[in-house]
Amino acid sequence: MPVLFRRVLAASVFVVACAGSQAWAQSPVRVRGTIENVDGTTYMVKDRAGAEHKVVLADKAALVALVRSSIADIKPGMFVGCTAVPEADGGLRAVEVHIFPEAMRGVGEGHRPWDLKPNSTMTNANVESSVASNDGQTLTMKYKDGEKKITVTPDTVVVTYAPGDAKEVTRGVQIFIPAAEKQPDGSLKTARINYGRNGLAPPM
Repeated sequence: MPVLFRRVLAASVFVVACAGSQAWAQSPVRVRGTIENVDGTTYMVKDRAGAEHKVVLADKAALVALVRSSIADIKPGMFVGCTAVPEADGGLRAVEVHIFPEAMRGVGEGHRPWDLKPNSTMTNANVESSVASNDGQTLTMKYKDGEKKITVTPDTVVVTYAPGDAKEVTRGVQIFIPAAEKQPDGSLKTARINYGRNGLAPPM
């Protein structure tokens, strides 16, 4: 990973973390949608419910590409995030896995409810082990307060991060904003936009 990207990514993580410590009580806004228009560092985004949002990049904001990866790329010792849904037997099945770069190790560590699908959860943790199963791979993911076993199947979308390029973030590109702050004029300000490269829809 290029040194400059690691520095920008680490800086954006710091900004998001600080925003979290100050603004989680202000209910930061999470946006999944498609870019409708771009004007400099201002983006008009239509979310999955059809609502439109004016999104403005904060100073030194990061644009980060999400690139398709595979189950084979998930190795013990990696820090990853898994969106999962409950199975009938009480287990967890991964809808997506995003492999964090080392600069983001520890970000959002833990297990919590998530809003991608009904009853979905997000687990950001270290991969302790990966064992082949009938359905794919079962990951044992350990975080500071516990651990979860999550099954990754052939249908699970696996992605990783790559340096972004503003020229790629254009009309029709699908994005995911993990934390934006609502402004007095109703617009949203964010320190980070994740976008899918080559037509990929961010799966988080």
